[in-house]
Amino acid sequence: MKYSITEDTNVESIPKDTAEIHLVRPIKRDKLLALIARCPIKTITLSSSCFKRLPGKTQKKLKEKGISLSLEKRRGRAIDIPMDKMLQIIELRKDFQTVREIERITNIPKSTVHYLIKYADRGKIKKGNNVVYLK
Repeated sequence: MKYSITEDTNVESIPKDTAEIHLVRPIKRDKLLALIARCPIKTITLSSSCFKRLPGKTQKKLKEKGISLSLEKRRGRAIDIPMDKMLQIIELRKDFQTVREIERITNIPKSTVHYLIKYADRGKIKKGNNVVYLK
């Protein structure tokens, strides 16, 4: 799994076995180095605008440590529904339940159920305060 990192992310909340992270915005060099010292990070993904704003010294330091930077677009908000509820919604829909029936069974609003079924990129979920990328 890949964890999303922002300026406000607590480095201690990221699991020690994390090998890949996604930078939403450039973070301070000290915080990034503390994260690298704590976790065996091999790849950092970030948007093109974040890459442009990441200082050259920080990019150089990451290359020295053997960490690759790759550009990746990850638009949209993370889904804030537990994974088991999401799987339940998908299974109920496969069993030809209507959206309103799924709403009644799961106590999740009809519009959210519709969004999850039709449009949602289920590769980005929220786990506590952290955003986790499943793909």
